[in-house]
Amino acid sequence: MSDSHREQANSFDLEALCDAYYDRVPNLDDPAHLVDFGTSGHRGSSLRSSFNEAHILAITQAVCDFRAQQGITGPLFLGKDTHALSEPASLTALEVLAANGVHTCIHAHDAPTPTPVISHSILSYNAKQANSLTPALADGIVITPSHNPPEDGGFKYNETHGGPADTTTTEWIKKRANALMRGGNCDVKRRRLDASIHSGCIHAVDLISPYVTDLAQVLDMGAIARAGLVLGVDPLGGASLPYWEPLAKAYGLNLTVVNNRQDPSFSFMPPDHDGKIRMDCSSPFAMEHLIALAGQYDLAFANDPDADRHGIVTPSGLMSTNHYLSAAVWYLLHNRPGWHTGSAIGKTAVTTQMIDRVCAHMGRRVYETPVGFKWFGQGMRDGSLSFGCEESAGGSFVRFSGAAWSTDKDGLLMNLLAAEMTAVTGSTPDTIYQELIERFGEPHSKRIDAPATPEQKALLKALQPGAITQKELAGSPIEQVLTTAQGNGQSIGGLKVITRDGWFAARPSGTEDLYKIYAESFTGETHLDALLVEAQALVAAAFTQGTPS
Repeated sequence: MSDSHREQANSFDLEALCDAYYDRVPNLDDPAHLVDFGTSGHRGSSLRSSFNEAHILAITQAVCDFRAQQGITGPLFLGKDTHALSEPASLTALEVLAANGVHTCIHAHDAPTPTPVISHSILSYNAKQANSLTPALADGIVITPSHNPPEDGGFKYNETHGGPADTTTTEWIKKRANALMRGGNCDVKRRRLDASIHSGCIHAVDLISPYVTDLAQVLDMGAIARAGLVLGVDPLGGASLPYWEPLAKAYGLNLTVVNNRQDPSFSFMPPDHDGKIRMDCSSPFAMEHLIALAGQYDLAFANDPDADRHGIVTPSGLMSTNHYLSAAVWYLLHNRPGWHTGSAIGKTAVTTQMIDRVCAHMGRRVYETPVGFKWFGQGMRDGSLSFGCEESAGGSFVRFSGAAWSTDKDGLLMNLLAAEMTAVTGSTPDTIYQELIERFGEPHSKRIDAPATPEQKALLKALQPGAITQKELAGSPIEQVLTTAQGNGQSIGGLKVITRDGWFAARPSGTEDLYKIYAESFTGETHLDALLVEAQALVAAAFTQGTPS
């Protein structure tokens, strides 16, 4: 990309964005302006009138109302990333939380706090309530749109199990928030920020030290230090930045932060594949700078702005997320004797089946769910799951003892696991993955987008397995047609078709007039291409059957 195009991609009117947060009033007759909790909370932009003060007032009040309804009386841990809209949104949230008498814990000096740290804090606090007859459980909020462009904002609610709120909870919060906005937010309780700060409800605490100290209960930090690995990390301007140096100092790691810039416009980021700025640590375009440094480190890694995603760079380059997750499952199942043998490995329906083959070899059950890490939280807390992951660079796992660590994605944890794997085995994760290929075969995967009208998207989301009458796919007999996940029976919001040699899944986009097709073949690239072509034809045939009633 030329320098002029790079400058254009990085251009950003920060002042207009922040002014719009306060000045723009959503048009409640426009569905795009309403609160809508997707896979990872409510997201939008003040410039699109979908993430403004009115939204945050209503959503935060809805969370307070939900807490009251559920009898949640413990503290709420509030985190935020480094997107420009995260700062004003967190201040708005504090005003509402304080007015509702919710004791809210924020990191001292108002520093950004990663998503996994909020999850870890909730679980750590609630573990101390285990023997209480009347436990006052904690929950949390994270203000973040994840890796989305700089002009976006986001709001996530984490329940008392530490993970993202389930669909029932987010639907309740969404409906309550939209009702509040339609009432002009007149029922929102709010206290001025200066009064909120002195209300006794806002508590500035150290969230870094407990997280860093507890890492020794989930990772072999000593092995990493003894190996003397030369490590590089790029926080991509996100909330993980304040954590890496204390972490390296605490455990004696040879770790260098290669980029310590924090800029809400993310002007230092190279454009993604489509010219937009995204802090996506699984994208080779966004990771251009770190990939260029790969030869200087035994391992290098990065996080997105709220640090729930990971990106692993070996001397050979950026690892595919599916490849790394497969290697991680293989390693962990061989090196965590304290994990209960009956616990399952969680993966979403569009994550590689290499994990299924690894688990079958190890005698472990796979728990497959719809897209979204929220499906793993309760299982990781009650011990029925020991690992959870999704192909969009998200994963977490339990402590050596089998107790929960974080029930949300933890990018710092997954990055450091790569270092542990290298230190213990003497092989980088990409080498371990090559050994899996030799043992189980090589999967080839791809995701493409195809156009779809709103009516077609609704049809795809409402499809039933009986609508697919085709018997073969890309030359192999169809073994399963799924519209619900095999692990928990919940709707996958689309279709998954499985053969002996591969599979495809089709899901409508939540924000654009298209649907996403994921495919994986264990036969080769030619078979993968055939899967994608026939998948589109199969979905097109389903579209001709009409729209759902």
